[in-house]
Amino acid sequence: MKDKQFRSEFMKTTVFRCAATGILVSALYAFLIVALYFIGYSISWQPSPLYYFLKNLMNYATLLIPLIWFVTVLIVIYIYWSRTVGYIEDIAAASTALVQADDEPVKLPAELREIEDSLNQIKRTARKNERDAKQAEQRKNDLVVNLAHDIRTPLASVIGYLSLLDEAPDMPLEQRSKYTGITLEKAYRLEQLINEFFEITRFNLSSIVLNKGKINLAFMLRQMADEFYPMLSPQNKQAVVQAPDDLVLWGDADKLSRVFNNILKNAIAYSYNDSTITISAWARVEEVVIQFANSGDPIPPQQLETIFERFFRLDAARSSSTGGAGLGLAIAQEIVAAHGGTISASSNKDKTMFTVLLPNRYDE
Repeated sequence: MKDKQFRSEFMKTTVFRCAATGILVSALYAFLIVALYFIGYSISWQPSPLYYFLKNLMNYATLLIPLIWFVTVLIVIYIYWSRTVGYIEDIAAASTALVQADDEPVKLPAELREIEDSLNQIKRTARKNERDAKQAEQRKNDLVVNLAHDIRTPLASVIGYLSLLDEAPDMPLEQRSKYTGITLEKAYRLEQLINEFFEITRFNLSSIVLNKGKINLAFMLRQMADEFYPMLSPQNKQAVVQAPDDLVLWGDADKLSRVFNNILKNAIAYSYNDSTITISAWARVEEVVIQFANSGDPIPPQQLETIFERFFRLDAARSSSTGGAGLGLAIAQEIVAAHGGTISASSNKDKTMFTVLLPNRYDE
């Protein structure tokens, strides 16, 4: 609709300028004819070649005057038509710059300033999307290579300890129990890494379909905090939920649970030992606020801008114990956006906070 409106305005402007120029030329032409008429009759002419030429010319005045005016108007129309065609050629030439791999802005005549701005915006967006896609693909490739490398370590441990258990059936019970525990731990890690590969594929292929209903948000958050106790306890961390018991949210419980799980996993992975992760939730006007606050090393400002991008890993030095595919927060953002909400992060030396805003209304 905006493009059609612009075309209409551009056409009106061109026609108006052409008509205005035609009227102005006609007025000047009429003034010139009148002026020549009065000048010609105010002069006392003597027989001469010029006098006879002008006298013969006057015999055809009724034909020549409108003919010259008509030719003049045609010239004006031709000039504006040529200029319009020139604009089209300028736009066609500028459009080729959209696919060029550079950041040079598109340049058009002043009359096409709006088209120039639109083309430059398209080019900037296309270049940004191209760079983002390349960066995401590179991060994805790096993560696939890293995950493949990480799989070898727990797999080798599982095979090694199972081989020891198989070769020594009379192994002391205490030692067998120790080896079994290590094998199980490495198997769980192996399962987690394999799931990361599937997560990468699902993220690219799946679409988010919501199945909304009423959610007792306080109960969900407390239940989630209890389920994470085995991850919190070894590092003497705890998760504290602060939310009114009657806080109800309208949304997809399974998918929002995944959002909160991903945020809490991130908070646990990057919080100090012996610290508390505070999960707060409350209602305001027509939205519900959920905040996760933890004490840990602050996130640099430049990383806060990209932390929700797919395949982004906060820890540049990959950790095989806590590292994932860098999809958790990206998926969380997509789920929250599908609910019509927003998710953001802030960080300073005291705490890092993730804030989720969700509309609390029946919209189906």
